[in-house]
Amino acid sequence: YLLFHRIVLSPLTRQRSYGNVPQPHAILYYSQRATNGGLLIAEATAVSPTAHGFESYTDSPGIWTEEQVEAWKPIVDGVHAKGGIFFCQLWHAGRASNTGQAPISCTDKGLDLDYRLPYSPPRKLATDEIPAIVEDFRIAAKAAVKAGFDGIEIHAAHGYLIDQFMKDEVNDRTDEYGGSLENRCRFALEIVQALTKEISSGRVGIRISPFADYLECGDSNPEELGMYMAQALNEYGIAYRDRAQNEVRGSTVPGPTKFGSYEKGF
Repeated sequence: YLLFHRIVLSPLTRQRSYGNVPQPHAILYYSQRATNGGLLIAEATAVSPTAHGFESYTDSPGIWTEEQVEAWKPIVDGVHAKGGIFFCQLWHAGRASNTGQAPISCTDKGLDLDYRLPYSPPRKLATDEIPAIVEDFRIAAKAAVKAGFDGIEIHAAHGYLIDQFMKDEVNDRTDEYGGSLENRCRFALEIVQALTKEISSGRVGIRISPFADYLECGDSNPEELGMYMAQALNEYGIAYRDRAQNEVRGSTVPGPTKFGSYEKGF
C-alpha cells in the first residue's frame, strides 16, 4: 500500500456497537477521519463471543457473524470513498473479558483491580484447546476481508489474551506454550502464521507492547521479548509491526499513550 502521509488513525475504542454489531453512525465517524492515501485502524474488534473485554467494553464490535460483516461493509465503503486504507484490529481480551462465563487465558491467576467490578477467575486453556482460539482469529481475518477491509491488525498488546501468553509475569504454563521465551511467543506466532496463510502476509499487521504492564501483564525482560518478536515476525513478511511506545510501567489499563511506531513500512 502506498501511504500519502505519515499520520495514522490508531485503534480507538468507541463502545457504540450495540449488541456487538457496528452501527450506521460509524460510517460518518470513520469517513470523517479518512484521507486519500491515509491509514486507519478500526477499534478493537472481538473475534468470538467470549473475546469481549471488561464491563466498560460491553458495546465493542465483533466480526464473527454474517450480520457483523454486513454491518461493517458500508463503514469500510465510506473510508474507501475518501481514498483511505482501512485495517481491522482483531482482539481477544482473555482474562480481562467479562462475558458471563469464566474468561480464558494462559493462566488461572485472576486480576486484582480494586477500582473496577470484580473479574471472574480465568480458566487456563488446555493445550489442545489453543488451536481453536487460533482458528477464531483466522475466521475473523477472513470475515474482515469479506467485509472489505484492506487488512487486519492482530492486537497482541495491552494485557489482553496474546500479551498474557507472551509475558512471564502472567504465563505460568509448563507445556509448549509456557516457560521459555520461544514457548511463550508460540501462540502469537501461530496466529500470525494462520492469518498470513489465510489472507496473505501483506494484509497482516500486529501491535505489541513489551514494555507495558497494563492489566497486571508485565515481563521481567521486555527488551528481550521485544527483540525476539521483532526478529520472529520478520520471517513472515507482514505489512507492519506496531510497537506501542507507552514504556512507563505501573499502569493498569490502557490510557493516553504516545503514537505507536510503525517500524516496518508498507
